[in-house]
Amino acid sequence: MDLAQKYLAKNIKVIDISGDFRLKSAEEFKAWYKMEHRSPGLMSEAVYGLPELYRPKIQKAKLLSNPGCFPTSAILAAAPLVKHQLVAPDSLVIDSKTGVSGAGRNPNILFHLPECVGNSTAYKIAGHQHTPEIELYLSEQNGSPLKVTFTTHLIPISRGMLTTLYGELKRNLNREQLRQIYRDFYKGEPFIRLKDEDNRLGLGPVVGSNYCDLGVFLDDRTNRVIVISVIDNLVKGASGQAVQNMNLMFGLEETLGLTTPGWLI
Repeated sequence: MDLAQKYLAKNIKVIDISGDFRLKSAEEFKAWYKMEHRSPGLMSEAVYGLPELYRPKIQKAKLLSNPGCFPTSAILAAAPLVKHQLVAPDSLVIDSKTGVSGAGRNPNILFHLPECVGNSTAYKIAGHQHTPEIELYLSEQNGSPLKVTFTTHLIPISRGMLTTLYGELKRNLNREQLRQIYRDFYKGEPFIRLKDEDNRLGLGPVVGSNYCDLGVFLDDRTNRVIVISVIDNLVKGASGQAVQNMNLMFGLEETLGLTTPGWLI
């Protein structure tokens, strides 16, 4: 937020990988990020860089806000459900687990190897700063405001993110019907892979890649849909998505430089 205007004034396109422009309200930004926004006039100009939902806007963007890793995994999991209004809007529960690289570079005793390995912790419970980001862009898909319950967990790995989404279905659908809705929604998306079997919904196939693997399941007993979303928090959740957005902004092939498979194919 301190640098964007300087570059925009020189007709230089900006891809911001921080959280500074992901929200649209300076007041909401202050409430969640605990600081004043120093470029509030640019917040409404920033395009949210989730290509699967905002590709036409991204192609024309001058200021792009690269999504957070948690919102990327959560929004991609939930978007088809809320777009088609298939779930009760306030029934969404999002449980996300991430590797320690998601905490950034600043030293912290919780991320020290002896503290981290063999341990798992929930953190920022009922107060994670990515909550309003998830709600904002899912509300856009839903066509009306919605709220989510969102909890994050640290797991003892260096990278990778697995999100489990739960929602109460409003209609009687079977699993194959749900999967077809996801197939249609993400048809032609180069980095979305819909998986058939739950035993392939691990971190190995996506870590080191820009892919998002999705699995769609139905709990008939409770009439709840369960969606698993798996990404590399450092690639599709950060730098890879930034490159994907850059390719779109400059009219390049969207997949350029991003077709490396995961480490465990």
